[in-house]
Amino acid sequence: MTKGKIGVQMMMLKDKVEELGAYETMKKLHELGFSSVEVSQIPMTEENVAALKRASEEFGIEISAMSAPLEPMLPGTPGETLTDDFDKIVNDCKTLNCNFIRIGMLPLTVMGDKDKILAFIDRAEAMAERLAEHGIELYYHTHHIEFQKYDGEYLLDIIKNNTSKLGFELDVHWIQRAGVNPVEFVKEYKNRIALLHLKDYRIGQLDVQEDDLKDMGKFFNKFTNLIEFAEVGEGNLDIPAIMEAGLESGAKYFLIEQDDTYGVDPFVCLETSANNLRKLGYSDWF
Repeated sequence: MTKGKIGVQMMMLKDKVEELGAYETMKKLHELGFSSVEVSQIPMTEENVAALKRASEEFGIEISAMSAPLEPMLPGTPGETLTDDFDKIVNDCKTLNCNFIRIGMLPLTVMGDKDKILAFIDRAEAMAERLAEHGIELYYHTHHIEFQKYDGEYLLDIIKNNTSKLGFELDVHWIQRAGVNPVEFVKEYKNRIALLHLKDYRIGQLDVQEDDLKDMGKFFNKFTNLIEFAEVGEGNLDIPAIMEAGLESGAKYFLIEQDDTYGVDPFVCLETSANNLRKLGYSDWF
């Protein structure tokens, strides 16, 4: 049977990397049974790159993808970008045997403006062509904002139809949050995806205090903001159908991510997700 590879989006472990170091964080992931990671929001210092490489080799953990913005999120925002630090980012990919770079989101300066967004995507497509010369594929990670409609068409579909080199890292939680069926939508992106974010969708517990009942605005703010990021298998998404759709559509890496763990240790959350996926029959995907 054809299978994918389940891994971890390290954004949720950025505090652990700061506390324990990249090597010890990867060691813990190895102990939890993971053999694939996507590196995001981890400073790619010489020290961290060396630690990731050492851990990757010692623990057999593949660096499946790395994250780098095309441009700063806001003018003057610090950090590496593909536009300004191309050679360094490519060299890091080569050092870590990584063939995928993903753009995490649109710059804040273009959000809400179709023309600016499409101009940004044109620049991303050109960057994808440039990276392809080095054997690296460029992917764009989606949220819910890409499901805004322009003349009846999703912005994300407009982006897809105006690119050929740029790939898409679909995030099933954000697709659901946009009011779209993740299973069916993933199928529509066949052959344009290799990276899929596994993140469940949960309705949280409504905590009503006596003061909330004295202020209907306060009550309904709580009432309408119950959506939570859940451990895989702890929410409402049809995970087996998502896995099947992803595999059929070309996904190679299924990366667990949880934007907020609500005070729970992220390693505990990852263990819960991993155990649930194993119970669902995906033990040999780790």
